Amino acid sequence: MSDARLEQFKKMVAQFPAAPMAWFSLGKLHLERREYAEAIQALESAVRLDPNYAAALVSLGDAHAAAGQTEQAREVFGRARAHALSQNHPGLAEEIDARLEDLG
Repeated sequence: MSDARLEQFKKMVAQFPAAPMAWFSLGKLHLERREYAEAIQALESAVRLDPNYAAALVSLGDAHAAAGQTEQAREVFGRARAHALSQNHPGLAEEIDARLEDLG
């Protein structure tokens, strides 16, 4: 995994700490790297800055699920699904339903 990408996203977060996209990008990279605690922390920052950020909520749910935090994943996916539907993204809501089903 590229440390250059990690440094790039950390720099972006440092330069733009109020930008949800910066935190989302960092969180997604940590998720790809299977660094779940770091992914959760970054993605929670993105969601705190923009509570309606459906993609960040889905990724946060993925991070919780991957970390074995099933209840937290279920709660976050539920919020993500509600936002997806309110933003007229039924396809995303269906993807979230599949994730919820996978949680059991």
